[in-house]
Amino acid sequence: MQIGIFITSFGIASTLEGQVQQAVDIETEGFESFWRAQTLSVDALTVFALAGPRTNNLKMGTAVIPTFTRHPVALAQQALTAQEAAGGRITLGIGLSHKSTVEQKLGLIFDRLALRMEEYLLVLRPLLDQHKVSFRGKTMNVDAELSDFNVNSNSVIIAALGPKMLHIAGTLADGTVTWMVGPKTLDTHIVPIITKAARIAGRPDPRICVGVPVAVTDDRKAGTQAAIRNFERYGNLPSYQNMLKKEGHSHPSQMAIIGNEIEVEREIRAYSNVGTTEFLASPFPVGSDEGVSLTRTRALLKSLVGKI
Repeated sequence: MQIGIFITSFGIASTLEGQVQQAVDIETEGFESFWRAQTLSVDALTVFALAGPRTNNLKMGTAVIPTFTRHPVALAQQALTAQEAAGGRITLGIGLSHKSTVEQKLGLIFDRLALRMEEYLLVLRPLLDQHKVSFRGKTMNVDAELSDFNVNSNSVIIAALGPKMLHIAGTLADGTVTWMVGPKTLDTHIVPIITKAARIAGRPDPRICVGVPVAVTDDRKAGTQAAIRNFERYGNLPSYQNMLKKEGHSHPSQMAIIGNEIEVEREIRAYSNVGTTEFLASPFPVGSDEGVSLTRTRALLKSLVGKI
């Protein structure tokens, strides 16, 4: 199981240069990958394109770019451009986002979700692989041919939690990337469904990329309080609510891995045991001296690279 650093809406540098430097620092520390959520902030693929020439082997991935914000032709152009700049080290993670974001912030209609994702991939993948597509569907009709690209491959994964989306991920994508999903749910729900779909489609076993909040601390109470503050909002989103119920939890803070080095390592290893291929650790600060907990967390994670 590979171990990378996943920076969500907190912990991210406040400038473009700062975010590029975060990628450089993550490679210097010895981590295998750097993952960015695409929020209403600096564009993640642009960060990766700029970080490419300043890193050597670091893999980078979006987790995830909302499909409603970008036509697949536009995303293909941007992804191929960034991929060339980064030497082919980018994983393109895409997702539908959430009803509250799409309808209230973007003013779009959040409907026919599985169909939209399926048709989006049927347009996007040929553009990434062959640089051209001719598609007629129910949500879009696209005839396009791209030029001037010297790369023709992007690994594409999607945010898939429900059965329909997991089937699409296994059939048309290279895997899934999850958030707020625990080992029990991976073992009994996520991994079996997506793997079966991939095998029926004659595709390789899927990538299972799992984002998890992590904090190494001796003060579990303070860790729990920090998790409640940072992750409570995810409990209001239906897709995450369903995953919490499957795991037997009632609050998003319970999905965070909190404890001392021995306890946290044990819980991380549990993810490897249920088929996680890439563990995307999202360190979060705890206590009055936040730097101490972050340093301990990253030190433990670094010590596990290549050993799980």
